[in-house]
Amino acid sequence: MNVLLAGATGLVGREILALLLADRGVAAVHTLGRRAPPTPHAKLHHHPCDLRSIPALPPLHTAFIALGTTIKVAGSQEAFRAVDHDAVLAVARAARAAGARRLGLVSAMGADAGSRVFYNRVKGEVEQAIAQIGFETLVIARPSLLVGDRGPLGQPARRGEIVGKAISRWLRPLIPANYRAIRAGDVAHALVSTVARGAPGRSLLLSGQMQRGARR
Repeated sequence: MNVLLAGATGLVGREILALLLADRGVAAVHTLGRRAPPTPHAKLHHHPCDLRSIPALPPLHTAFIALGTTIKVAGSQEAFRAVDHDAVLAVARAARAAGARRLGLVSAMGADAGSRVFYNRVKGEVEQAIAQIGFETLVIARPSLLVGDRGPLGQPARRGEIVGKAISRWLRPLIPANYRAIRAGDVAHALVSTVARGAPGRSLLLSGQMQRGARR
């Protein structure tokens, strides 16, 4: 099957990419974005674009969207919304137009279209919009604090991530599972495997469900 991945160079996206490339059931992985994934692969096909103008896509079976920024990095609420809402929705629509029946979306804990918190509201609004596009299977991952090696991404370790990891290490038994810091690889593994099962309708994955250590 042909799979589309947007956000392949991000913390979760690169983990999703590795899983897809290793999957013998995946014939080709098509990625979108300004930067191509750093490691070439026979199954990998990159389509350079800024996500405001998405090129014609080949017939697809499944799509994954792991796009995201922060207001600090984006520089303004408007710029943040352009990525986390507009670009995400554009990719989802393009994937569905190319025939994709399944979609896995990386969202965030607290996503709520009715929230007074701007970040959570944008995440919730794009979830609602994508749910109306018509995917047979829609799986939305809502991770808590993401942890992982940001060095290969050219990003410094985030202070909040360092603090969150320390708190989780010492107070883990006292922290509800859905609020514990979670490894990017755990999110990718849970999302890819759940989408592969193809259960009809919309499914939500919270951090407590995605922690591989908690499932052993």
